[in-house]
Amino acid sequence: MVFSELTFLYGFLPIVMLMYFMMPSKGKNILLLFSSLFFYAWGEPLFVMLMLLSAAIDFTAGRLMARFEGDDKKRKLLLLVSIAINLSLLGVFKYGSFIITNVNALFGLQIPDPKLPLPIGISFYTFQSMSYTIDLYRRNIKVQKKFTSFATYVTMFPQVVAGPIVLYEDIQNEIDHRLVSVNKVSSGIGKFLKGLAKKVLIANNIGLAWSEIKLMDYGEIPAAVAWLGILAFTFQIYFDFSGYSDMAVGLGEMLGFNFPKNFDYPYMSKSISEFWRRWHITLGSWFKNYVYIPLGGNRKGLPRTILNLLLVWGLTGLWHGASWNFILWGLYFGVLIIIERLGWGNILAKLPSLASRAYTFILVVFGWVLFDTENLRDAGGYLGAMLGLNGVALDSAARYLISTNAVIFILAAFASLDIFGRLIKAVEGRCGGLIKLVSPAVYITILLLCTAQLVDATYNPFLYFRF
Repeated sequence: MVFSELTFLYGFLPIVMLMYFMMPSKGKNILLLFSSLFFYAWGEPLFVMLMLLSAAIDFTAGRLMARFEGDDKKRKLLLLVSIAINLSLLGVFKYGSFIITNVNALFGLQIPDPKLPLPIGISFYTFQSMSYTIDLYRRNIKVQKKFTSFATYVTMFPQVVAGPIVLYEDIQNEIDHRLVSVNKVSSGIGKFLKGLAKKVLIANNIGLAWSEIKLMDYGEIPAAVAWLGILAFTFQIYFDFSGYSDMAVGLGEMLGFNFPKNFDYPYMSKSISEFWRRWHITLGSWFKNYVYIPLGGNRKGLPRTILNLLLVWGLTGLWHGASWNFILWGLYFGVLIIIERLGWGNILAKLPSLASRAYTFILVVFGWVLFDTENLRDAGGYLGAMLGLNGVALDSAARYLISTNAVIFILAAFASLDIFGRLIKAVEGRCGGLIKLVSPAVYITILLLCTAQLVDATYNPFLYFRF
């Protein structure tokens, strides 16, 4: 089924929020749970049970861990069972076809592929749910004794389908006792509308250029068109995903939760390592805390550190999708980070900021080619076009595309920097009272612009729904 969260947000959300604010504290989680299940079922009516199964497995494992508090062997066994079941469900539904296809090709077999559909957001809620049992085993958190509260945490509609990945540790004090205030609602509305504007006004519009160019013959397009297309995707995926994250954080704040920030102007980074500290922050933290550090991190010598980094980045790529393109995309960044660890990072730190930022941005752009092409042949063909191997740098079609997309590119480039944010803070410092007066008008204008943009649109998918 075609899934549009924006349809839900515009239609059902106002009713839910009104009921939520009127509901007594003890009933808020029940309302939030059923609203979240309805929200997920809007797009995945069958797989809502899979999400509840994942929650039930980890909740049960947690309760049993608490029962066997003094028996570390049983607690470890429960953790391993929980992880094994969660990863098995993820493996079957997300990686089953990929595994079967590669096994058939490698061994000349004909294992039938059931071609199971991919449940929306399975990578997000699986990692989120697993973090609970891992942290409980580490004794970093207290056991949750109410299934409704735990299921609310796993299924919460603002971020269940595309993050940010919220650890139970992040909100354990808020899941049963949280404050909903006028200030939080006001702040949350501002963050939500900021994210909505990113998605609807920038990502959707700049993505049109990439959608057009992506369908062209990569063996014939001029270099300028190839660069225009991948730069369009570079901005589209940032404003689409960071826009969704802002909306989720804003909605969470309106509900009384403090979700973690997921983006911090990544295209201003001066190294690849810094880029990944600013991009999809919650995923990077998850792999660091639950994979890299348990593997030994950088504590067991350089060769082991390199191996750990390659494993983590290979898994990061695989997390994004079941294809060799994604795996190589992850390894590509892993190799770049290893090179920086070996000394190149020290050289980058001494370069002028403009040079190090240009270096980082260009390498990230090349990475996006692997990320959003269908296979390695297409990726190679597109990279060849970018490098001018088609023999044409610029033609009339390229000039037309550049001229018609110039305004949205300028807007996207400006909005991807922290200049606007610093400008707002400076104005707030000097004219705080005025900002409070004009904020409602700004919010209403953004909402009207976004609504007008969506009137003729029937489908506004978020790119990270497929992960």
